[in-house]
Amino acid sequence: MTTSSSADRPVLILYVGGTLGMVASPRGLTAGDNMDSRLRSALATLPPTRQAHLPAFVVEEADKPIDSSAATASDWQRLGHTIAKALPDYAGVVVLHGTDTLAWTAASLAYQFQGLDRPVIVTGAMLPLEAPDSDALANVELALHFATEPRLQEVAVAFADKLFRGVCTRKLHSEAADAFASPNYPLLGERVGDDTVLYPARGLEAQQRGAPRFELPDYAPLAAGGVARIVLWPGIQAWQLAAWLEDDRVQGALLEVWGGGNVPEDPALLGMLAKATGEGKLLAAISQCTQGSVAIGQYAAGQGLAEAGVLSGDGMTPEAVLTKLVHLLAQPMDDRERRRRFLTPLVGER
Repeated sequence: MTTSSSADRPVLILYVGGTLGMVASPRGLTAGDNMDSRLRSALATLPPTRQAHLPAFVVEEADKPIDSSAATASDWQRLGHTIAKALPDYAGVVVLHGTDTLAWTAASLAYQFQGLDRPVIVTGAMLPLEAPDSDALANVELALHFATEPRLQEVAVAFADKLFRGVCTRKLHSEAADAFASPNYPLLGERVGDDTVLYPARGLEAQQRGAPRFELPDYAPLAAGGVARIVLWPGIQAWQLAAWLEDDRVQGALLEVWGGGNVPEDPALLGMLAKATGEGKLLAAISQCTQGSVAIGQYAAGQGLAEAGVLSGDGMTPEAVLTKLVHLLAQPMDDRERRRRFLTPLVGER
C-alpha cells in the first residue's frame, strides 16, 4: 500500500453473497449470479445527473456466494486476503454482503486492515436488487460514492443513507430498511439530498490509526469455535460456565454482563473465570445494554471480574470484541502482549 492518490482508479465491487444478490427459487431466495450486468442495469435507472457522478467500477463475484449466517472466521480471513491483494489497483472497495453478519465481517476487516489508506465499504440490502421497493440500489450508490473519498481511510458500513465506522456497527432490526446503527460512535457520513457528506474529523484519517500495516494472520485454528460468546442470565451456574471455559478448544471468550459491569457474587463462578484467565485464556466483558459501556470494579458486584483478570471492553460492540479476540489470539504473541493490545484502541473500536 502507498499513500499516493488513487482518485483516477476504479472502485472494486466484491459480491460475496447475501439478500442483495438473491433471486427467487422453488425453495425460496437463493444466491444469484451475473452481478455485473444486474448492477449496471439497476444503476442505469438512476436519474442521468446521479449516473454521471458514479465512479467507474469493476465487479467480481465470489466463487460460491453464501448466506452470511454461514460465515466463519475463515471467511473473514479469505475476504481480507482478497481485498489486500487487490487494493493497490483501486480507489476503494465495496463489499456486497448479507446483513445477518455484515457487522461482524466489517469489524474483522478493520482489524486486518490497520493503517488502511483508502475506503473499504461494506453494504448489503434488506431486499433483493430487483425486488419492488428494494433498498439495494440506494445502498450500492451510497457505497460507491464513499468508496472514492480519499479522506475516508478505514472500513465503514454504508446503509440507509448513513455511513458508520465498521468496527462500531450493529444490526439492530431484522426487517427495517434502516437496520443498522452505531450505538456508541457518531456517523462518519450520510446522504443529504443527492449529495454525500463526510465528517472527516470523526474518521481515523484525523485520529489514531493504529499500526501503519496490514495484519493478515491465520484464523483457521479459531474458525471452529476457539472464541465463545457467553451472555449471562439470572441464575447462571459455575458448572454451566465451565462447560465452555474448561474445553481446551476455547482460547478466549466474550462475556456479556449486566449494566455497568456486574456479575453474581458467586465464588464458584468467579473462580471459574479466574482459572480460565490463569490458563492464558483471553476473557473480555461488555454490557448487555446496547448503549453505554462497562466500568469493571466500579460496583461491588463487578469487583470480582477485575480480580478474575477479565478485561474491560468499555463501550465496544459484541462484534468488535469477538473479532478482536479472534484477531489477537491468531497472532504469535504472549498473554501479556495480547492483553495490552486488547486494551489499546487499534482502529477506533474503543
